[in-house]
Amino acid sequence: MKAKSLLLFGLGFLLTVFCCLEVNANIPAKITVTKTNYQGWRDSYILSNGQVEAVVVPKVGRIMQFRFKGGEGPFWENPQVYGKAPNVKSKEWGYFGAGGDKTWPAPQSEWEKITGRGWPPPATFDSIAVTARVNRSEVTLISAIDPFYGIRFYRKITLEPKKPVMRVTTTYEKVKGKSKDVSVWIVTQLRDPVAVYTALPQTSIFPEGYNKQSEDLPANLKVDNGLLSLTRDRNKSHKIGCDASTLLWMDEKVAVRIDSPRVSGASYPDNNSSAEIYTNLDPKAYVELEFLSTLKTLRVGEKMDLTTTYTLIPRITENAEQEARTILGR
Repeated sequence: MKAKSLLLFGLGFLLTVFCCLEVNANIPAKITVTKTNYQGWRDSYILSNGQVEAVVVPKVGRIMQFRFKGGEGPFWENPQVYGKAPNVKSKEWGYFGAGGDKTWPAPQSEWEKITGRGWPPPATFDSIAVTARVNRSEVTLISAIDPFYGIRFYRKITLEPKKPVMRVTTTYEKVKGKSKDVSVWIVTQLRDPVAVYTALPQTSIFPEGYNKQSEDLPANLKVDNGLLSLTRDRNKSHKIGCDASTLLWMDEKVAVRIDSPRVSGASYPDNNSSAEIYTNLDPKAYVELEFLSTLKTLRVGEKMDLTTTYTLIPRITENAEQEARTILGR
């Protein structure tokens, strides 16, 4: 009976998606880029395809939001730094940042050796304004050259014309200095979820499907038939890594699926993790869905990149786990 119910649910879900795609086919394909003042940050940009919007804020070097047009944004934002310039010496900025979606160099364990401090993150990647280049229907963020890594990063942000999909290609360019082993690390902060899920590989490199990266495991961590799920602990922060290629955030109304395919046989940071999940304690109620590229010894003149794809999916039932299984094919 359970299998039959799951099958019927899956068919209903696919029918809903098919109907949405039929409607989407009638949405104009034009993608617009509009300059705006976002939460007090001037010279920000909104990319829109008529269905979804991506909010890009060069003054804080981030994609601050990705949402259905007119809907609530799933990305977590720190209201205490709205409109403020990045300041790594500020307690609010230095520890929590502005929120949104950003890039840091991995592994984090090398920061102190390379920059002289283990936290906050390297300022060029986290705490300075960047340049924005607008090319018709896309926006590219371009950083300064980091004095410690000798790296400049580029983040090209685009939307699918007729789908609720954002694609971001993050490129690291080695401009000067000694060669360093580095990985492109993407950190997406999202609001407190109903749950976070990931589709584990059929044969994971980790015996339990994940590797523990904090003192204790996340709240309600469960692995069942290829699906890993967890919730946010209000009293303590937690982190795990895994070898997945897809992460899923879900609240009561919408799901955010993030994809970045793992390269088979390649070497990754953090005990060979290509994806990571971090949950923060109160009062900053957010989680982080993170992806990492393969490790590479980057030499002057060389580049490396990582593409992450974000899909917004409306919730259609009250059963979060069943819906997650359908979305992730588990």
